[in-house]
Amino acid sequence: MRSLLFLLSIICCQLVSGQGFQNFVTRDGYRLMDGDQQLRFISWNIPNLNYVEDMMDFDQTNPYDLPTEFEMRDAFETVKEMGGQVIRIYTIPVRNKNFPEQAVTFVEGPGQFNEEAFRVNDMMLALANEYQIRIIFSLLNNWQWMGGVPNYAAFRDKTFDDFWTDPQLIDDFKKTIDFTLNRKNTITGVRYKDDKSILCWETGNELTSPDSWTKEISAYIKKLDKNHLLMDGYFAIDGRYVKESSIIDPNIDIVSSHHYERSPFEMHKNIDNNLEIIKGRKPYLIGEFGFESTNGLKSILDKVIQNDEILGALSWSIRYHHRNGGFYHHSEPLGVGIYKAYHWPGFNSGTIYDEKNFLSMYADKAYEIQGREVPDFDLPKPPRLLPINDVWDIRWQGVAGATGYNVYRSKTNDGPWRQIAFNVSDAVVETFANFHDETAEIGESYYYKVAAVKSSGISEPSNVVGPVKVSQQAVVDNMVNFGKVFHYHGIETATGDDRSYKEDKTRIFGDYGAEVVYHTPGTMKGFNIYAFESNRKWHHFRFYVSKDGENWEPYDPEVKTYVSSENNYAYSVPKLYTSMEDLSQFRYLKIRFYFKVHLSRAEILYY
Repeated sequence: MRSLLFLLSIICCQLVSGQGFQNFVTRDGYRLMDGDQQLRFISWNIPNLNYVEDMMDFDQTNPYDLPTEFEMRDAFETVKEMGGQVIRIYTIPVRNKNFPEQAVTFVEGPGQFNEEAFRVNDMMLALANEYQIRIIFSLLNNWQWMGGVPNYAAFRDKTFDDFWTDPQLIDDFKKTIDFTLNRKNTITGVRYKDDKSILCWETGNELTSPDSWTKEISAYIKKLDKNHLLMDGYFAIDGRYVKESSIIDPNIDIVSSHHYERSPFEMHKNIDNNLEIIKGRKPYLIGEFGFESTNGLKSILDKVIQNDEILGALSWSIRYHHRNGGFYHHSEPLGVGIYKAYHWPGFNSGTIYDEKNFLSMYADKAYEIQGREVPDFDLPKPPRLLPINDVWDIRWQGVAGATGYNVYRSKTNDGPWRQIAFNVSDAVVETFANFHDETAEIGESYYYKVAAVKSSGISEPSNVVGPVKVSQQAVVDNMVNFGKVFHYHGIETATGDDRSYKEDKTRIFGDYGAEVVYHTPGTMKGFNIYAFESNRKWHHFRFYVSKDGENWEPYDPEVKTYVSSENNYAYSVPKLYTSMEDLSQFRYLKIRFYFKVHLSRAEILYY
């Protein structure tokens, strides 16, 4: 017992000091070494690990935020369960004039750093040590997404091209490098440049940089940090290849390429061309790849595993659970209208891009490259049930690896408990409720709890929430199909271009003359209708109410518009139509379309 306590004390000391790893990763020829063991990996890019760009709640006008500890832990637990050993982050976000004013970023101006944001990086590295997952820490983005080269240039009213040669702009970026590498972690007390959880620094993401800039920045990083390896972030994507100048630069330890070719044949050819250029002189990483069939990408992973001169591959990309229930969702601009960020362990909602089969295959390969069998999964942890105001809006914080959740209800805090739902997916509907208790009776009070379901079994139950007084019920339509409407005419289900609709992938579409009718089983109290339109001022619907479904009266609801000032994406205009008073004399609601419009969700309240 004493020896066990002593071992636990050592582990705790390692975690507190930020040194969960014994070794810095080193280079031996084209190999990476963790002590005397070769390090090879198949793992993940998580571009929102340290910065959220997908706050897509309907009424949210700022899509950017900092992740919570729960969300970051979910990311690490997901990668750990899938056999991943490494996470590559996207960048250090930089203030972008296209961001909403209230958006937090890491670099607010030249040499101006946001302490609240950098504490997220502190937490990231502390968790990396705890979960024994290395971080590839990219320092700069070539693109405007999350902020990068164009934004450093904009601080000084200069151009993108100026960034690579202008001494002032180069010095501005060096200030970020210096601040990051020399930062003392507020959780572990370890400076970043001394933190073993960092596998390597990366000069940046897909940089279109000239050799002179790469040479200067690489030398500067190595001067500040003698411990860590450095990876070149040059724009070696698809038919562009790694650079000879990077291979011979003594300050660059790793070269990488990104692959989104529209054919696995082209992927193979371009990877082979990179291998021919490198000739085993340095470690070579497939830093990003994806947006192809499961079988096509399996052939790439087999190539990686079989060729010792490729140290690993990182798929693009995976998203973790959302603090308010469900997952973060992200459409991929290069995803040909099909591929989205993945959610482990895969769900029916991702069938079009074969999410379940791809993730299962990918986890197999992640263990295979390590020479390990896929282990049996542990039982899932209990989820956390969030506060409940209405029985049609039940949410919980999900559990990494859970396929779904069982929902239980009781009329007392102590039971007896009745299971009212089995294996409910939390990946279908974005930003809204995970579950609607349609069997809850008006006038009753209930207590609720949930449990996570996994192939290994069912978790212990969550916390209990209640009593929840049922003063009203609702007809809730998430537009998955036409099952919830009473009558419809001239509408169709809509898919694709989901980013323009706040990642809502279950919508219905109509044009002039189309209509939808809803009927409540009880007395109507009011409604909330969520829609995406093309114009801020002109409203695209007309509303009518009826007692009997034959005689209709026009009704003017309140309209709220939630427009973001962020314009990096072509967002449609979110509008919420809400009833202003009690509609207790009516049982039917008609929505008539007057322009092209997407319906997102309907809540028809009744008692």
